[in-house]
Amino acid sequence: MRKAILFFAGIFFLLLSIGANAQTQPAADYFVGQWDVLVVGTPNGDAHSTLTLERVDGKLAGNFKSADEATIKLSRVEEKIDEVTAYFTSSNGYDVYLLLKKKDDNHVNGTMMDMFDASGVRIVEEKK
Repeated sequence: MRKAILFFAGIFFLLLSIGANAQTQPAADYFVGQWDVLVVGTPNGDAHSTLTLERVDGKLAGNFKSADEATIKLSRVEEKIDEVTAYFTSSNGYDVYLLLKKKDDNHVNGTMMDMFDASGVRIVEEKK
């Protein structure tokens, strides 16, 4: 009887640990892809750009492409389950960060430098 109790207790803890591990997995690359991002109220007016994120060696990396086609490489990207923070150096030489949080499947909201409101829409390419 004692062996049966130990056996079932072992099975229970094994299933419990598998279930806990499954819940801690982040969303499957939600932020990977291209995003049409609008930052409102900057000193130079509203800033419209394309944020491209890709997974490189298990981490997010990417760049911004502004409306005038200038490309700025991200210096680093920090990600959590439902948010991402992209760090870069602006064309004026300032270190800047953009925080984006998941709103729904194709929309994000956030801030730039905790001062300017930002929003984004996933750019979905049409399949041919």
